[in-house]
Amino acid sequence: MPAVALDLVTNEFLTFRLGSEEYGIEILKVQEIRGYDSITHIANSPGYIKGVINLRGIIVPIIDMRIKFNLGHATNDQFTVVIILMVAGRVIGIVVDGVSDVITLANEQMRQAPGLGSVIDTEYIMGLGTVDERMLILIDIEKLMSRSDMGLIAHNIN
Repeated sequence: MPAVALDLVTNEFLTFRLGSEEYGIEILKVQEIRGYDSITHIANSPGYIKGVINLRGIIVPIIDMRIKFNLGHATNDQFTVVIILMVAGRVIGIVVDGVSDVITLANEQMRQAPGLGSVIDTEYIMGLGTVDERMLILIDIEKLMSRSDMGLIAHNIN
């Protein structure tokens, strides 16, 4: 499959782990990385919404990405972190198993996500990145967080 120039502002990604897989999100969406600490749980929220935290006066919803991606429940340990993101003007936190590094991918290191039909929802996967022997699943975090099933970000109706 030929290399594809993905529609990105930058080719820099923060890489993180969920189970044995590595993912990447555009570095420009990342505000900060925090250790996993106490979260206020909200009654009747979907399972993937762990709750909220107060981040310097801003109430931030926290999404457990393992649960969202149906990867099972994680045991939170010293590597578990919350990545604070700015998505569509809203601050959101995601819980991941660990953060690896920030990498820059050349266009030839990025491929479009394979078409998997209706079996797997790949709408929020912007592509796949390769670094040496590593394969990264590049997430369009804005598309993921603005999905109707997430309900976290209002849809723009033009």
